[in-house]
Amino acid sequence: MSQKKPVVLCILDGWGTSEDTRGNAVSLAKTPCFDNLYKNYPSATLTTFGPEVGLPVGQMGNSEVGH
Repeated sequence: MSQKKPVVLCILDGWGTSEDTRGNAVSLAKTPCFDNLYKNYPSATLTTFGPEVGLPVGQMGNSEVGH
């Protein structure tokens, strides 16, 4: 039987992902701790807008939909 390991569920409300860095405070910030976690541990990105969360195509999500 494998040894149990701790698991962390970390939800970063308002922390989006984008290839475009113009005006993107998250991608322009120095985030060494987060960068290390992202590089060395499994992660997932969730879609929080559009049909995936019950909104019309292209409509931005909000905290009510996201939570």
